[in-house]
Amino acid sequence: MDVMMLRYFEVDVPIHSTETPGLRGVHVFTGRADNENAAVRAAHEVYDVARAAREAGREIPHGRPDGWGACGYRPGWELDWPAAKAGPWKSPYSWTNSSAFEM
Repeated sequence: MDVMMLRYFEVDVPIHSTETPGLRGVHVFTGRADNENAAVRAAHEVYDVARAAREAGREIPHGRPDGWGACGYRPGWELDWPAAKAGPWKSPYSWTNSSAFEM
């Protein structure tokens, strides 16, 4: 299937700090996939590649053709992949009124 024909997904993965108990958040990945399961797999793959590259002292690769990628890796944070949720990506600015919001 043509990559451009795939739907764009967001994968939200709960994270927690291994250094500061109680510090939590969500790491967001985006890219194209056939379905939610494929989106989670792709997000996990790019995270694993980013982690391995950083731990080996190499630069993190960017820009797979399907849009998935990782811009960085933070040591001391663990991702809870079993709790990851995937769904269609929505613009973070869709809730704003363009006349009342400036970037």
